Amino acid sequence: MHSVEQIGRYRLERRLGTGAFGTVWLAHDDVLEAPVAVKVLADNWAHRLDIVERFLSEARLLRRADSNRVVQVYDIGELPDGRPYFVMEYADAGTFADLLAAGPLPVAEALRLTALAARGAAALHKAGIVHRDIKPTNVLLRTTPDGSGRVLLADLGLAKSLAHASGLTLAAGSAGYQPPEQARPGSGIDERADVYSLGAVAYELLTGTVPGAPGQVVRPDRLRPDVSPEVQRAVLRALEPDRERRWPTARAFAEELERLAGEIPASRPRGRHRGVALMAGLFVVVAAGTGVAVLNLPSSSSGSSALRVKDTTGRVSAEVPASWGRQLRDSGWDPHALGLRAGHEPGLAVADDLSRWPDLSSDVNGVFIGLSEHGSVTTQVDRLAHSGCRYDGSRAYSSATWRGTIRTWSDCSGSTGTLSETALREVGGAAQPQVYVQIRQHSGDATARILRSLRVT
Repeated sequence: MHSVEQIGRYRLERRLGTGAFGTVWLAHDDVLEAPVAVKVLADNWAHRLDIVERFLSEARLLRRADSNRVVQVYDIGELPDGRPYFVMEYADAGTFADLLAAGPLPVAEALRLTALAARGAAALHKAGIVHRDIKPTNVLLRTTPDGSGRVLLADLGLAKSLAHASGLTLAAGSAGYQPPEQARPGSGIDERADVYSLGAVAYELLTGTVPGAPGQVVRPDRLRPDVSPEVQRAVLRALEPDRERRWPTARAFAEELERLAGEIPASRPRGRHRGVALMAGLFVVVAAGTGVAVLNLPSSSSGSSALRVKDTTGRVSAEVPASWGRQLRDSGWDPHALGLRAGHEPGLAVADDLSRWPDLSSDVNGVFIGLSEHGSVTTQVDRLAHSGCRYDGSRAYSSATWRGTIRTWSDCSGSTGTLSETALREVGGAAQPQVYVQIRQHSGDATARILRSLRVT
């Protein structure tokens, strides 16, 4: 595909994303003078007839849905080398995952958007299709001529006909959004599997974090205090491990979310919850169509008590205690989460359990480091406050490379650990870049050791 510039009448412009079985390209239809998305089967799967059929099945199911709430298929064809492709409408406004780049959404907006996604799922169910992989990266946004927008379900690569879903034998779905019955090989599923996934999407839009395993989901109000009991009940009902206790249909879930969104007064502040937005907004990938990966790091083979981690650009690195280095998110951050100019800057987060990071009451060991080329990190860190935590004061920090201030909190909603936040500038260097560091630890104090190891190029 590297040398291909044209597929049929479609002129390729840029790659939008690559999945397990294919690549999606932004292309231009020169006949209709319109942008489109072209999905092409990866060449390493072209010899697998079962994968080819699965690829074509996605196009057929999208077409069968025939709903403006689901991505439309316009055309299908075959490359000279025999690989199939299909042409879809292009969602120009990104995905739900992109919306989350700036942190959790206002409650009413999160409810309305999830309701629209649920209406899309209901359209699939009406057509006899269960999606099986609803998650923020598979819910697209498209602008319309009147300036409003549409919410579209996409990526039916795991979708199945409801008529045959009761006999499914393979587990499928994505961690955090997968209902328990879908994780068990041989378990039959119905549309309530998608209701669970929609509940997980609502949870993430509200809290900025993916819910835990079925039956181990942290209550939304522990991550975001302004989530009302009614909203919490609606979302947690969708996330019930026992499907008999969930909303019976995606439509019923959508109707409840719409009702709750309509009851939020128009005068209610629409700004995002500052503390939650900061905690969730630290882990950000802003490239359209890209998710944030959590990588399980290998154990230190050298037996060292420290592990050096770095971001994908290689500009930011630091050493952390080896026992902290179980998971890494290395794809950067948006400084807007801290109140600075929005953008995509180098950054990383490493911890023993990143899924628990947004909950300040959780005892988690980890570090977030974010680089900023614009504005004063010190000013923004000095303004931070964490409700439910005890502020223990600040102290100056200096080393041969860095100088700054360390601010510390403890006793966050009963947590036994500490939270420290630091703004750093290079000693004798220019005003930029500056570095924001957040450290969570529930035993000992590795702050100075970590800051001394920090390297920025």
